[in-house]
Amino acid sequence: MTGMLASVNSIAEALLVLDMGVDIIDLKQPEQGALGALDLSDVKHIVAELAGRCPVSATIGDLPMQPELVFNSVKAMAETGVDYIKIGFFPGNDWLGTLEKLSLLTRQHHALIGVLFADTPIDFAIISLLKSAGFKGVMLDTMNKKNGSLLQVMKMETITGFVEQAKNLDLLCGLAGSLRLEDISALLPSPVNYLGFRGALCQSGNRVGHIHQQAVMQIKLSIQSFE
Repeated sequence: MTGMLASVNSIAEALLVLDMGVDIIDLKQPEQGALGALDLSDVKHIVAELAGRCPVSATIGDLPMQPELVFNSVKAMAETGVDYIKIGFFPGNDWLGTLEKLSLLTRQHHALIGVLFADTPIDFAIISLLKSAGFKGVMLDTMNKKNGSLLQVMKMETITGFVEQAKNLDLLCGLAGSLRLEDISALLPSPVNYLGFRGALCQSGNRVGHIHQQAVMQIKLSIQSFE
């Protein structure tokens, strides 16, 4: 069964999507980039307000793959009490060194999610390396939101291969990237754990706007129709 991930940037938005019954609440600041991070104090407040009523993930920001920088950011985010921490694997720098450093945190049972970007060159061999480093899951997203939705920048055949590889390694698997209501029917035949949304939940599809209750319900009902 595929769940719905809703990205929010405030307590008000978090409570709105909680009331709508989303499956995971993702904390990010869209104004700060593809995986823009909320202030740690804001994350702590939202986690406390939700009080375990829904799993919570959070991003650490659009950071370069520098081992010490990413490690320190993930460690600080882990102290907020979120259930999952999302790390974007942006092009360049030291991916392997970053994975090695982060394995220190996965051995302490922190649940890390690697985020790969469909509109950048990707070698899916990284998925097995994420598993070896102790990551809990992997997501496919887009870096430049102006390029359109995930399905507009990557062929469905390639997306299906990504999901199959992640599932074969027993990793949680998510798809995001400016997903639209009409993308759901194409993506849901694959056994993905979560579909992630932000822009489609906001008025006029503007990801930096405010989440609209009716849009959340439309997305949720569409996902449920495939159960």
